[in-house]
Amino acid sequence: MSASANVTARRLTAAALTAGALVGALTVPASAADHRAPRPDVQISRVQYDSPGPEDRSNRSLNAEWVEITNTTRREVNLDHWTLSNRVGQTYTFHHYRLAGRATVRIHTGIGLDRGADLFQDRRNYVWDNYSDTATLRNDPSRLVDVVSWGAPHRRHGGRH
Repeated sequence: MSASANVTARRLTAAALTAGALVGALTVPASAADHRAPRPDVQISRVQYDSPGPEDRSNRSLNAEWVEITNTTRREVNLDHWTLSNRVGQTYTFHHYRLAGRATVRIHTGIGLDRGADLFQDRRNYVWDNYSDTATLRNDPSRLVDVVSWGAPHRRHGGRH
């Protein structure tokens, strides 16, 4: 092999190694992104924590405060004994409720008749703090499914915050 062929072979080898290193370096951020925690199949999708209009503790005002839970899968999910609670521990427990696939249920604070996509906590006082609170969804009865916080000092995913 001639000297120029030897130099050319070394340059090609060096170029191939450099290209491989660059490709490897560029793929690190993409593979790191793959390690993020997936969103839960059932999640808190929206929170209306500040009842529109005057907060006069009327049933109308109480029911304008709500949390939406969405099933992002195609299969029905049994929410029996699941709980939805605020930061100070006020808790709503689901009873005999199945959430259809790709469906959303709204849990209102006030008094009402549970029907389809609307459930009621039957409370006479507000649950969600307008300035800072946390909505926590747990299943049967203690495994954390999803959590949404608003206000100082924390922020979380989606929903109305």
